[in-house]
Amino acid sequence: MAYERFAAAYDRLMEDMPYPEWLAFLAEAWDRLGMEKPRVLADLGCGTGSLAIPLAQSGIRVYGIDLSEHMLAIASDKEAEMRRSGGSAAAEIVWLQQDMRELALPEQVDAAFSFCDCLNYLTEEEDLAKTFRAVYDALRPGGAFLFDVHTPALLERYADEQPFTLNEPDAAYIWTCELDIGRCQIEHALTIFLAGDDGRFDRIEEVHVQRAYPLDKLERMLRDAGFGRIEQAADFRWRAPGRETQRAFFAAVK
Repeated sequence: MAYERFAAAYDRLMEDMPYPEWLAFLAEAWDRLGMEKPRVLADLGCGTGSLAIPLAQSGIRVYGIDLSEHMLAIASDKEAEMRRSGGSAAAEIVWLQQDMRELALPEQVDAAFSFCDCLNYLTEEEDLAKTFRAVYDALRPGGAFLFDVHTPALLERYADEQPFTLNEPDAAYIWTCELDIGRCQIEHALTIFLAGDDGRFDRIEEVHVQRAYPLDKLERMLRDAGFGRIEQAADFRWRAPGRETQRAFFAAVK
């Protein structure tokens, strides 16, 4: 999954994602955890900056971390456009191309988050554990790490309901899934067609592999990394996850 060509199509295909709900969940988390609004935070797997930019506009200094230089280039362009459009008072955003397993920030931060199921792309337990330790080290004492993950139930649903299709005037895709039940690992194969400025369609082939972990295992791994208070939530609401939960949230405090 290189994201070179996919990066240019990312915002078009992700425009229906619940970005306002993620931002609201963060704001609720600070209150629930008894924290002040962070002065500086890290967005791990920031993509094209759809969360980092509005957080900067709210006055928070943000480190936007992503493995893809192409995603970061688009994020930087979006930030520049925001500032040209009157957002010059927004706080600083520092875009960093890094692997979250090797997270190395120039300072400790008040909070870190990773949304849009980024951590499901870590398909080996040791990589997930390494990421938790790296985030723990990057946080100030009392800092919080918030993230969401797709659950095993959601991966099973994808496998049962696939294939998925989109057919719109400027974009179309065919999306199939293959689930390895033993590893609870799914392979998403996408064939995407996007209209260019000349009206012709570009074809993009993408394969994404994700793994879902039992939620109790994730909590144990967070505690092994050093985190103390840990809360779980389900589908953007502060309620305990259940068997039908599709997107589980964690809040872990250093």
